[in-house]
Amino acid sequence: MRLNVFLQKAGVGSRREAERMVAEGRVKINGVVALATTPADEGDVITIDGKPVTPSTKPLPRLFVLNKPLDVLVTHRDHKGRRTIFDLTAMNAPGLPRLMNVGRLDVNSEGLLLLSSDGPLAQALMSPETALSRIYRVRVRGHLRPEDITALADGIVVDGVNYRGAEFVEEYDGSGRSNTWYRVVLTEGKNREIRKLMEHFGCVVNRLIRVQYGPFYLGKLQSGALEEIEPARVAELLKYLEERGVKV
Repeated sequence: MRLNVFLQKAGVGSRREAERMVAEGRVKINGVVALATTPADEGDVITIDGKPVTPSTKPLPRLFVLNKPLDVLVTHRDHKGRRTIFDLTAMNAPGLPRLMNVGRLDVNSEGLLLLSSDGPLAQALMSPETALSRIYRVRVRGHLRPEDITALADGIVVDGVNYRGAEFVEEYDGSGRSNTWYRVVLTEGKNREIRKLMEHFGCVVNRLIRVQYGPFYLGKLQSGALEEIEPARVAELLKYLEERGVKV
């Protein structure tokens, strides 16, 4: 096994971070300082700063909920200099690990965004195989007909893109109003999916708030605030994924 892959599985960080530790001479295999090209074989004793590491010593990943504000990009850097989630005050608090966003919300959307300290967990939570529900409150200009809602539930093709069945439930009586609120449940997160589906039926989204992702809720978390999910709930999530054969 490649050494950086072994170290990532042991929970020391990303592959790039593992490569940096090796370059700094902090990693030894069987007492000998390792090189980037040194393989990690079964039975080897591997240490970082003198402390042994194995995949079984991997710490529990950390998982956070962020209430993403409007007009903030979900990216590490923007070449136009626009504000990103990593510029938020809450995302720069002391003691936070390096965090990876679980999927995205577009700049005009707000609400629940999961962030993980563990790359494989972030990938698993985004995977269509996991099929975790994403629940939104969506305000649109226009109104879906009953047959539109049925078509959306069955799954449709828009501009050559196949969209899974999605649940659209009207929250308020929209008669006599230009705007209608819907509760929307998706099990995948294709780019601007809700907006494209609504536009297909002649509606325009003017507010989109994600309120739930899998078992995690936005609740009363303030806009721009970050909250860590309890370790016991992270452990439950890992067990759920394992039972469904999703590798983390």
